[in-house]
Amino acid sequence: MTPEPVVIVHPDKQALADAAAARLVTALLDVQARSDEARIALTGGSLGSEIIASVTQVPGQRAVDWTRVRVWWGDERYLPRGDPDRNDTQNDEAGLTDLGLDQAKVHRVQGPDESDSAEASAAAYAATFQQHGQGFDVVVLGMGPDGHVASLFPHHQAQRVTDAIAVAVHDSPKPPPDRVSLTFECLARSREIWFLVAGADKAESVAAALNPSSNPWDVPASAPKGTEATRWLIDAAAASRLP
Repeated sequence: MTPEPVVIVHPDKQALADAAAARLVTALLDVQARSDEARIALTGGSLGSEIIASVTQVPGQRAVDWTRVRVWWGDERYLPRGDPDRNDTQNDEAGLTDLGLDQAKVHRVQGPDESDSAEASAAAYAATFQQHGQGFDVVVLGMGPDGHVASLFPHHQAQRVTDAIAVAVHDSPKPPPDRVSLTFECLARSREIWFLVAGADKAESVAAALNPSSNPWDVPASAPKGTEATRWLIDAAAASRLP
């Protein structure tokens, strides 16, 4: 049985980023103590990049063998490599490139400069995922005020793809319109899923996602759950609508 989600509230956004960074370093060390390689999926946005910046400042991060960490992203905007609106670009600028990762193990979604379509990028991303293992140790997800996760939006057909690892997303309600996202099916192959959420504008969706009666079609964030743990790492503002 999948464990119930655990909610951990931090006083503010910076405290949340710092605590999540320390938690991620610990998780990676734990994985590397029992496995050759740790597999993680990252997220973009301001908080997704702040956790990377905080990781670079965690003293214990030097104990992580970053060459034994394989990195993915839960979703990516279908934009050319290096575009400032791409999640990977934002993470790189926050300090990801300073950690000593083996770049051959950093799996980026192809943009229009490298593929013919978002569909082709999704297929290539899925093929690489299948080549290098069938699951994640830790997936870090953000959540939008509308309750979307990765690029799986409320009432969007991309949610309903059940036979793929990654999916092309068109007509996204949030620009840019074309994206590539991991599917719910892929996210379900994660040992731990962490939601990083800050801000009062997301409080209503946090409460809805944690309501056991919520429908993912309406609240996509209610769907992803780790096989061993699901953690909601949120700040006090985002927690303000919880019982």
